[in-house]
Amino acid sequence: MISPSGKRVLVALLAVTAAVVGVWAAAFPVSFHTDFPIAGRGWVSALGPYNEHLIRDVGAHYLGLLVLSVWTVRRPTPAALAVTGGAWTAFNSVHFLWHALHLGVFPVADRIGNMVALGAVLIASLLLLTPSRKPVDTAAVPE
Repeated sequence: MISPSGKRVLVALLAVTAAVVGVWAAAFPVSFHTDFPIAGRGWVSALGPYNEHLIRDVGAHYLGLLVLSVWTVRRPTPAALAVTGGAWTAFNSVHFLWHALHLGVFPVADRIGNMVALGAVLIASLLLLTPSRKPVDTAAVPE
């Protein structure tokens, strides 16, 4: 189990991911297609020709998750954490599976990088769906 404050940290990390990918893809789609995740790797361009509409839509999707995640960081109720976890899990599970089935175009280092990066955000998403551990009341614990 993970504490509510631990879940809040996970949502904040997912928000950072959403901000980076969302702004990059929505505002700079050619660069995102060519350079994601860093210059010279080309994880997006290896999968097919440039499609501005698709890349900007991906950016918009991430920006939507960013809005939800920032709201949840600011108001981390159990319901908000669960809904945010559900939204991220729905996206990340499909995203992870698709990439896992299409790794053949990448060198080994990029295959590993894809699975580690996508696996990490999927695990973070799933952890938001687990029951929360109640914080220990240190005032009630005898010394």
